[in-house]
Amino acid sequence: MGPSVKIFSGTGSRELAEKIAQCFGATLGQVNIQKFSDGEFQPVFLESIRGDYVFLVQSTFAPMENLMELLLMIDAAKRASAYKIIAVIPYYGFSRQDRKDKPRVAVGSKLVATLLEAAGANRVITMDLHAPQIQAFFEIPVDHLDSSAIFIPYIEQLKLQNLTFAAPDVGSTNRVREIASYFNAEMVICDKHRKRANEIASMVVIGDVTGRDIVLIDDICDTGGTLAKAAGLLMDKGATSVRALCTHPILSGKAYETIENSVLDELVVCDTIPLKQPSRKIKVVSVADLFAIAIRNAYENKSITSLFIHSQLRNKK
Repeated sequence: MGPSVKIFSGTGSRELAEKIAQCFGATLGQVNIQKFSDGEFQPVFLESIRGDYVFLVQSTFAPMENLMELLLMIDAAKRASAYKIIAVIPYYGFSRQDRKDKPRVAVGSKLVATLLEAAGANRVITMDLHAPQIQAFFEIPVDHLDSSAIFIPYIEQLKLQNLTFAAPDVGSTNRVREIASYFNAEMVICDKHRKRANEIASMVVIGDVTGRDIVLIDDICDTGGTLAKAAGLLMDKGATSVRALCTHPILSGKAYETIENSVLDELVVCDTIPLKQPSRKIKVVSVADLFAIAIRNAYENKSITSLFIHSQLRNKK
């Protein structure tokens, strides 16, 4: 018999991992995170994983114990003679630190990649990196999934009459342009200037939004300030409605209050990060099935090309 698949979860992504295992058709493996009085912790696998494909599901959002927990699980799996160790990281923390954009700063996303490899990961499966070129920081294979496979069906069922897509900043234009191309819809850009981190000094809309139903697309919603300001500006410019679709709901600080008080019709997010509290304006769609397919294809050495928007565009033509 060949190696079998075993899926385990860290404490930060337990709910999503259970959904992934269910979609895959397996039972989530048993792992215990032993905690000590000094704050240290130690993962212990409660079943044999010798010779198995071990998939470890953990998003590395704050607190940073989530990242350390994943690294320790990888190390434990390596020392337990797992055949292959695949880190399934729905949200890859530190991804916004992807370049040296000012003197004397760290490149956090590269450091995390180095740590994952040093711990013993053989492959990484993740979704919507803040910058796609982060894949090149790794010397191991990276399967970079695209949330458009989740968001496109959602947008289609809305049946918006005057659909226009909006990029909340210049950095999101490529992501938004691909989805707009799928729908043969127009795109506008909200060009923002930051005074400092998490604080927007000014924003302007490039393009006409009069009488349009706007869908904002972004990879991360942190404080919610960018989306709220963009939505307000778009409505002031004559938009009929504005909603936002963001992959990773970090939602730090006063984000929930900001979203609630905004003119957004709704904020649709994925379950790559669990919500801290419910909100009448925030709707969650699951990425579990997408990750289950990626895990199966990685195990069976099959292509994951069909999961990407460019493949859907090709099939649509």
